Amino acid sequence: MGAPALLGYSIEIPGGQTLRDSPAIRAVRLAASEAKHVLNFELCLPLASFRGVRILITGNLGYVGPVVMGQLRAAWPDSELVGFDTGYFAHCLTGVEAIPERILSAQHFGDLREFPTRLLEGVDAVVNLAAISNDPMGNQFESVTLDINHRAGIDLAQAAKRAGVRRFIFASSCSVYGFAADGARNESSPLDPLTAYARSKVSTERDLEPLADRDFQITCLRFATACGWSDRLRLDLVLNDFVASAIAARKITILSDGTPWRPLIHVQDMARAIEWAVVRDEASGHYLVLNAGSDDWNYQVRDLARGVAKVFPGVEVSINTSAAPDRRSYRVDFARFRAAAPNHQPQVGLGEAIFGLKEGLERMRFADAEFRQSSLIRLQALRSHLTGGRLNSDLRWTS
Repeated sequence: MGAPALLGYSIEIPGGQTLRDSPAIRAVRLAASEAKHVLNFELCLPLASFRGVRILITGNLGYVGPVVMGQLRAAWPDSELVGFDTGYFAHCLTGVEAIPERILSAQHFGDLREFPTRLLEGVDAVVNLAAISNDPMGNQFESVTLDINHRAGIDLAQAAKRAGVRRFIFASSCSVYGFAADGARNESSPLDPLTAYARSKVSTERDLEPLADRDFQITCLRFATACGWSDRLRLDLVLNDFVASAIAARKITILSDGTPWRPLIHVQDMARAIEWAVVRDEASGHYLVLNAGSDDWNYQVRDLARGVAKVFPGVEVSINTSAAPDRRSYRVDFARFRAAAPNHQPQVGLGEAIFGLKEGLERMRFADAEFRQSSLIRLQALRSHLTGGRLNSDLRWTS
């Protein structure tokens, strides 16, 4: 079959109708117009067994999705890759000449809260990336965050199991650890979710566990904070923000005292971990929760800023040393992931991530010192849809 061109778009609405001219479809049209061996000891299934595999990726039109699509297409050129997304951020392309979804077999549009279960027919694996995806959005849309991230995610998993899907991969988050001042957290550590986003991840993990069995393997990857270049870049992530600030403002401002710890992972390494989860052997368990990242990527925020400043001579780093401590501070232990997936470990280092962002932003001639008011900040993209009357307060398309 080879790497197919994009076959078609559809948008699902209650009643199974199809809209030809919907807000999501228009968002993709806008995006298109603006877009100028797994080793045996790793306990993975043979790659040959995944020829012709059908994989559904929900939430693929965000920051992580384009990189995951590319990783899975490269791993299994003959696979059928299907995307499903509501299209909030479909238009938020950055520096590309063609939409990333061209490598998919099909792209469907719809709300995860009304997921059309017929799309699960013949699917071998589901990768659920769909989420209201950070703390600021979760704080403003707490109820919607729980509806989409948790309730709709569990409904999807239950429907997938009924449909005979064998593997379900859930993109969870290390933010479930909240505040951890007494050492690196592992998968057995107490959880302390401080935000709606983090609470939605904890609830989803909890409710996924009883669904797992020999016929329905579930993998929850607690990802470190994402960073790095993507065809749908977002700048509301700490490292990405620092690089953008260095380019556009020649100054990096840290609102905290700079001491909070953050584990980071490059988006390409997130995709590599998801590839592993699709093929992992049953010997590692029907239900598996893993911290996904690298011990070497545990950084204090001030050190990230200083690392960026080294790449941009003359850039000032401003730290608010009198700020109250930020309770979102945690280091994470990734030993179990290192043992389980030795051939799918993070490969991108901090310097490479910074240079990748620098090159990408300079390629698109980025110079917007007010970028925090732009659609490169996901909350601002949603607010634009709301003020434009395209979304209602439940984040459902209206026009």
